[in-house]
Amino acid sequence: MENKFLPICKQDMIDRGWDQLDFVLVTGDAYVDHHSFGTAIISRVLENAGYKVGIIAQPDWKTTDDFMKLGKPRLGFLVNSGNMDSMVNHYSVSKKHRDKDMYSPGGKMGCRPDRAVIVYCNKIREAYKDVNIVIGGIEASLRRFAHYDYWSDRVRKSILIDSGADLLVYGMSEKQIVEVANALNDGFDPKYIRHINGTCYVADTKEEIYDDYVEIPSYKEICESKEAYAKAFKIQYDEQDPFRGKAIIQKHGDKYLVQNKPEVPLNREELDAVYALPYAKDYHPIYKAMGGIPAIEEVKFGIVSSRGCFGSCSFCAITFHQGRAVQSRSHESILEEAKYITELPDFKGYIHDIGGPTANFRHEACKKQITKGACKHRQCLHPDPCKNLKVDHTDFVQLLRKVRSLPKVKKVFVRSGIRYDYVMADKDNKFMRELIEHHVSGQLKVAPEHIAEEVLQYMQKPAG
Repeated sequence: MENKFLPICKQDMIDRGWDQLDFVLVTGDAYVDHHSFGTAIISRVLENAGYKVGIIAQPDWKTTDDFMKLGKPRLGFLVNSGNMDSMVNHYSVSKKHRDKDMYSPGGKMGCRPDRAVIVYCNKIREAYKDVNIVIGGIEASLRRFAHYDYWSDRVRKSILIDSGADLLVYGMSEKQIVEVANALNDGFDPKYIRHINGTCYVADTKEEIYDDYVEIPSYKEICESKEAYAKAFKIQYDEQDPFRGKAIIQKHGDKYLVQNKPEVPLNREELDAVYALPYAKDYHPIYKAMGGIPAIEEVKFGIVSSRGCFGSCSFCAITFHQGRAVQSRSHESILEEAKYITELPDFKGYIHDIGGPTANFRHEACKKQITKGACKHRQCLHPDPCKNLKVDHTDFVQLLRKVRSLPKVKKVFVRSGIRYDYVMADKDNKFMRELIEHHVSGQLKVAPEHIAEEVLQYMQKPAG
């Protein structure tokens, strides 16, 4: 295919012989067609399923012009704010404006609005009143229930309600986005697409909800009570499992936000297939004159080995977005990508990372997780490693050896975080020895909170 990027303008559509797109994906990031970017994965997965997809990256949200430049899609708009929540992207923890946006041309700030998902949806509705809108990505996924918003210091409603979108797809969404696309293609009105795991919708009454569900305190209740908020979050956390989790409903005024249970994670073959899709593995050439997209430098020479994390640190979003079930790519898939990296013209012999949420997690925590899900009231590693925990670094050690033995590779680093309590629980010290000898790029460090056991207890992290 001559144009290896997906269409970003009408001329790109004409070049492909397309009169109309099936989906237009609107994103707060610049367009980077690399599998470390959610926009790239979702657009390529849909393309692989036979749908025509175009990208509107960082549109001017002050008018509707940019939202209309690809025309009205046949099936709907897909909206995300980018790889980061737009508020986190814009502000530091002290609520000061950041100086640089790694996901924008030349690192320039101001290329997306605050609360980008809501703003984009409003502009799309202004441009096309009757078009279908599906929201997803990290911002939508983590704001799917009524939630505390640090930036405004108040509880906000579900982003599905605030945005006026038709459906919300949460988590790692390859499976459910194709199911949603197929349902829309079959002529379903979005308000009747209520059967797909890993999605949220809005119901007028409880009678419309057919699945078993658990009800959590309402938006009004959690606005008025911190205890109610904590109870709601606890239930959300407990039911965040594709095998044993139930649907969750939360009243917002006279309507109900309904979250279907999570989608089953991809198996190894499915995950390999996602990473084998025909990504350009670079930013779109329109950004070259603007200084490129800085974020690509962080991932260009690194490899994603796994998803999910059973570490369950209490401050971390991974459980809520990727889940506790670890999925990993095959050695063959990773070696193929490593070989591709070694052929890049600016490769200097260093693979920057082979990792994921937790680099040394390459398999499920225990056999039970595969069929019955993660334990509801027991963590795998906190306060102590579970007696059923499968502690084995053999596969990761073998993988690292294979990659570092490739021609042109001088060093393979592991820069993703590792759980050292999991390392210490391994009776074979081979991994630690090889990590230190071959795979540390600078210093092997622990986070500063490890001086304070009380803090670590709240964080659900290991003490000394």
